[in-house]
Amino acid sequence: MVSLRSVHQTTERVGVEVENKRTMSYGKGNVFAYRTFMEPLSGLQPIPESAFTVRDNTVFGINVTVEVGGNAFLSSFTDGDNQMVVATDSMKNFIQRHLATFSGRTIEGFIRYVGEAFLTTYSHIDWVKLTGEAVPFENTTYANGEESSTSSLVYKHSRNERNEASIELVREGNGWQINSQNSRLLDLQLVKVKDNSFVGFIRDQYTTLPEDSNRPLFIYLNIGWSYETDDDALGEEPARYVAGEQVADLASSVFHELTSPSIQHLIYQIGCRMLKRFPQLQEVTFESQNRTWDTVVEDIPETEGKVYTEPRLPFGFQRFSVTKADLGPQTTSARTEKARL
Repeated sequence: MVSLRSVHQTTERVGVEVENKRTMSYGKGNVFAYRTFMEPLSGLQPIPESAFTVRDNTVFGINVTVEVGGNAFLSSFTDGDNQMVVATDSMKNFIQRHLATFSGRTIEGFIRYVGEAFLTTYSHIDWVKLTGEAVPFENTTYANGEESSTSSLVYKHSRNERNEASIELVREGNGWQINSQNSRLLDLQLVKVKDNSFVGFIRDQYTTLPEDSNRPLFIYLNIGWSYETDDDALGEEPARYVAGEQVADLASSVFHELTSPSIQHLIYQIGCRMLKRFPQLQEVTFESQNRTWDTVVEDIPETEGKVYTEPRLPFGFQRFSVTKADLGPQTTSARTEKARL
């Protein structure tokens, strides 16, 4: 599957000046850690689109990337002087061992806990950025007499969508501040088999795509969100935490309800619904790809079914952000009513 990850962009770090504003950092990626029997995340605020209210955390898997920077590291690049260098192998050990002392229940909480610990332990580090990607495991069932029950011992590694969070902490005076913090749901793949259209677009000498008033629509989605209050991302007040599992259910629910004229309109409506359900958020962002299948057999007698195959390269994509300004009077149009906001 093709990743929808954004290209890394350098962000301005408040309170930190690197000589000539040069790029200078290093770190460690693919730091995997698994913890069993961590405290469940319960007490999530229910929403109509999702039955998800508890993340049991019996298996908490995470893949961490850490990046650090600061003026103290310049000599390691220019002179080969490693006196101030924290080996990336030590970073790996640091992250993995801190999972044992972490008392929270979310990825967002863990990467903030580790980031603060890095800045406390290594006073010469000016900033640290961590990204944590969930390694999800799902429940299995077992035969319990004539019925089936959910196993509390056996879990299966999920290859489906997964949660991700990132944070950047910058040293300031005797403490630090959050420069950026975001959560995301990665690689959600949804297909709606009918009631999607794409008509009315510009037609000129370059246009070969036919209009379609009723097509299947297969999309890949990355959905990101940021909170108005940074601490809400930690999950310490579960009713103010937004779980990726709820976001996935909400997105599929809007997809089901909406007779969509385009992917652009669909992601806009998903974003508006998220901000309505979760007023603690300040912004929702999207990266989407159109993976709609190519038709092989148009008509199958006595059925509305068709036969499709994988689409040919290249793929169309969209990037979009929705903010609370989008919940104003302009969203009371007939199309918004269809989405039943």
